Amino acid sequence: MSILIIKREIYLVNINLKICFSGGTALNIVYINHYAGSVYHGMEFRPYFMSVEWAKAGHNVTMIAADFSHLRKKNPVIEKSFTTENIDGVNYLWIKTNRYHGNNLGRVRNMFSFVRQLSSHAKKLAEELKPDVVIASSTYPFDIYPAEKIAKHAGARLYFEIHDIWPQTLYEMGNITDKNPAMKFMQHATDKALKDSFRVISILPAADIYLRERGVNDAKFRAVPNGILAEDTSEPAPPEDKALIDKLRADGKFIVMYAGGHAISNSLEDLISSAALMDDGKAVVLVGDGVVKPKLKAQAEKLELKNVYFINSVTKNQVLTMLKMADALYIGAKKSPLYKYGAGMNKFYDYLMAAKPIINAVEAPNDPVRDSGGGLSIPAADPQAVADAVEKIAAMTPEERYEMGQKGLAYVKQYHDYRNLAKKFIAALEETDVL
Repeated sequence: MSILIIKREIYLVNINLKICFSGGTALNIVYINHYAGSVYHGMEFRPYFMSVEWAKAGHNVTMIAADFSHLRKKNPVIEKSFTTENIDGVNYLWIKTNRYHGNNLGRVRNMFSFVRQLSSHAKKLAEELKPDVVIASSTYPFDIYPAEKIAKHAGARLYFEIHDIWPQTLYEMGNITDKNPAMKFMQHATDKALKDSFRVISILPAADIYLRERGVNDAKFRAVPNGILAEDTSEPAPPEDKALIDKLRADGKFIVMYAGGHAISNSLEDLISSAALMDDGKAVVLVGDGVVKPKLKAQAEKLELKNVYFINSVTKNQVLTMLKMADALYIGAKKSPLYKYGAGMNKFYDYLMAAKPIINAVEAPNDPVRDSGGGLSIPAADPQAVADAVEKIAAMTPEERYEMGQKGLAYVKQYHDYRNLAKKFIAALEETDVL
């Protein structure tokens, strides 16, 4: 009996096309990403945009994802595991998992439920899907075990896509040591993925450093950065948010905006501290939600700041609208050894699409703000540097700020459009040379 139990919303897709945008043969691709979303569900978007472009080019793509993720705005509703749904030409295969809230044991159970079910059905999945390539891309590395089983049963090539460097990220951000048994397990999974994969692909441009550190041949590394779909699909901002921005504008304020998750890693306390160093003509607006938002509000109250405003999160299609209402945009991160491998925040590319000057307080070898000329790059974790950058941009003429924004926009369209990144990714999948 087929394990692909239920089919929902079937769309007509031509999967018999043999010539693809790279000029090669169509591939059967199994893309494993626990948290994969879509424009209909919410984050994560990268696997969706990549897969849609591959499907348009004639490749047959099966996305394997969990039915529940804390990242999505809307999760699919399924009754049984291995429910299939075709979304914009991509065959999603949903695995039923438990719900959870926050980073707790519920989330751990969710991960291992996904991996266990996938592993136990590896042979049948290989027989039914007949993949040419299998990509393990679930942020955490444990999906390498079922991915390798599927690949071996199908005689397919195995690929590992690195989002974050695990378990080093937990050492730096979570006060966890390498003596922890769970960290040893995670390191084993990561090392296995690096060693056994035919190619290692990463959003981090300098992740080849990590391969060398782990004793792996870095010739198998390919960098494919994050990106955007370079077209404007924005929707109007919430009326109350627009009213606030309009009021600030009418009062003659220069608006500095941050939009995104309010997490420890985003170094937003430095932005709040910088607001205390700005004159009354500047306003700092933070759009979004997250675990540190209450602390940020308390910090602003303690400093008695009257020029800091908090706005709740908006939909993905409203983000660009919000960003365009600002005069300058802030992105930051704490100083960390992790950034020697590069920074892959999607926020870079959303900001560049807004065509506004960007203040980049992330210290990493890749710097799209510097490379594009779309803003100012400053030291990380330095509130005075943030305030000075705001003053410098505010002192520019409107024409100078416009030109700076246009440079960023041209850069992101040329180098970070998912239509081009999808071709780069497929080129890596089509390589057959054994290294």
